[in-house]
Amino acid sequence: MGPDAAPVAEIRGLRVELDGRAIVDGVNLKALPGKVTALVGASGSGKTTTGLALLGEYPPGARIGGDVRVAADGPVGYIPQHPAAVLNPARRVSALLTDIARSRTRHLPRGRRRAAAHEHVLRALADAQLPDGEALLRRYPHQLSGGQQQRVVLAQALLLGARVIVADEPTTGQDALTKSRIVDQLTAVAERGIAVVLLSHDLNVVRALADDVLVMRAGRIVESGPAERLWSTPRHPWTRELLTAHAEFTPPSPPAGPGEPEPVLRIHDLTARHREGGTRGRPTTVLRVPELTLYPGTCLAVVGRSGSGKTTLARCLAGLHRDHQGEITLDGATLPRTLRTRDRAQLAAVQYIFQDSRAAFDEHRPVLHQVARTAIRLRGTDKNTARQEALTTLTRLGLPEELGDRRPGQLSGGELQRAALARALLARPRLLICDEVTSGLDTINRRSLLELLARLLRERDDLSLVLITHDLDIAALAHRIAVLDSGELVEQGAAPRVLTTPEHPFTVSLMETTARLGVGTGR
Repeated sequence: MGPDAAPVAEIRGLRVELDGRAIVDGVNLKALPGKVTALVGASGSGKTTTGLALLGEYPPGARIGGDVRVAADGPVGYIPQHPAAVLNPARRVSALLTDIARSRTRHLPRGRRRAAAHEHVLRALADAQLPDGEALLRRYPHQLSGGQQQRVVLAQALLLGARVIVADEPTTGQDALTKSRIVDQLTAVAERGIAVVLLSHDLNVVRALADDVLVMRAGRIVESGPAERLWSTPRHPWTRELLTAHAEFTPPSPPAGPGEPEPVLRIHDLTARHREGGTRGRPTTVLRVPELTLYPGTCLAVVGRSGSGKTTLARCLAGLHRDHQGEITLDGATLPRTLRTRDRAQLAAVQYIFQDSRAAFDEHRPVLHQVARTAIRLRGTDKNTARQEALTTLTRLGLPEELGDRRPGQLSGGELQRAALARALLARPRLLICDEVTSGLDTINRRSLLELLARLLRERDDLSLVLITHDLDIAALAHRIAVLDSGELVEQGAAPRVLTTPEHPFTVSLMETTARLGVGTGR
């Protein structure tokens, strides 16, 4: 498309006001056919509110100003961060897509409609980079990976004839290989002449995809322009901070001491299974770890693709996945397989911080109450002492005292992750498991949380850390790295060695794909 092509969607002077506060103010955006326009910024900057305005969706009770125009010859498609939320779990993929395809075949004779609808569905799946369409159509959404669910949602938008597609954080929680496929997928969409509006905190993906970039802060556009210019010569201080935040993190040095200490955690011959269809279903082995150790005061990063077994390993350590065999020892003592059979000291010793911090809190109780309860329940601390410990810990982690009295819904994602960390620390754990805790954060909040974890390792030599992550930049925090592929431990070793001279072909592929995304592939 030429530079003078008319926009298929346009926002002029958008203002969204909620409870007397402008969450988006004076935003202008043009979505051009065949172009990718990216909105970047910290959590809470207004990216999603702006993107949803193209669909005519706003927060309940909001006052709206400005103008939003969309081409009349096609709807706006939307790919949410969590695609499972918009797919009916009780219907197979074939039903989800065929209902849409039938609307495009009503003009045909009745005898040809079924076959024509099926052809439309298979073509949409192929265009969404799901070539094995026939097999996929028989599955339910829960039988698909997150990436496959995302592509089914894209196929729905293509079937509807969308001229604009809003992709909201499509690479959050995805490994480098899956991110590369998403880049290819959205590139193919743009090459069909469809406008793509990308909302993302993943600057490597934005660098690889975007033609134009809008930088948001506190609901306003602080800088915009062609992607190439913005990356090379950012003009606004906030843009420069976003672009350089990742480079300012310094990982901790390994703890020094005479001789090799006894491991705090040892895994021996661990085999974990899942059962399809409940406890009576056929077991499928999903994880094998022959040997893995973690030493006091150090960090182990567990990396690999989605579905490789990383979270299953973490859940086995935490007593959340009971269907496993093998031995897991903490300070030389065997850990019981499940939470129900662990005593209070063992429960306190292993703490788990989940990827979705919002789902890990009770939305109806103040954050401070929930943080303090850990000390009461696991250490027997009295309520007043626990409350003071919780306040001190929250403040030390950078959360203002007044935030403690708020409910989880009133805190940002970054603030809730800090609260989750504070809650875990009040147990005074020996082992802290962080499962993709940075994947939903922008570069600035991500750097801040990593610095907190590094500081904790420096200050508490009785604490060890397991980082479950897709992000190899995050794995640089670790002293050692373990690489999983299809449930198998394929490589482990000191972090500098694994990151610079990987030995297993899968690790090599992972590093090469990450490097391509890191420098940007362009289109």
